[in-house]
Amino acid sequence: MSWSSEDGRVELIARFTALPGREEEVARLLLALTAIVREEPGCLAFEPHRVAPAPGASAATSGPEPIGTGFAVVEAYRDEAAFAAHLAAPYGAEFNAALAPLIVEDGSVLTFLAPIG
Repeated sequence: MSWSSEDGRVELIARFTALPGREEEVARLLLALTAIVREEPGCLAFEPHRVAPAPGASAATSGPEPIGTGFAVVEAYRDEAAFAAHLAAPYGAEFNAALAPLIVEDGSVLTFLAPIG
């Protein structure tokens, strides 16, 4: 399976939803992980975000109430080897184990990106 673009970069968005009342725990875990991942030699970007409502959105136009607070991390790695090293890092498994009881999903939902043009 190839996750990389033509220039070899691997870019993705990881998403997950904090259970109600667990948002700050998730944010703390994610910020701690961010500091470590950004030190990886092959990491080009690791940008965590809380999912915010669209500007001007009201409850009537934004659909059903969310189950919890969404988080997204925009990630980029030099190449597939750098991404594989990221996945194999022991702190990633520790993060995922700590995150699991705090989120709605079974784990992060990964969306791989490919540039257009």
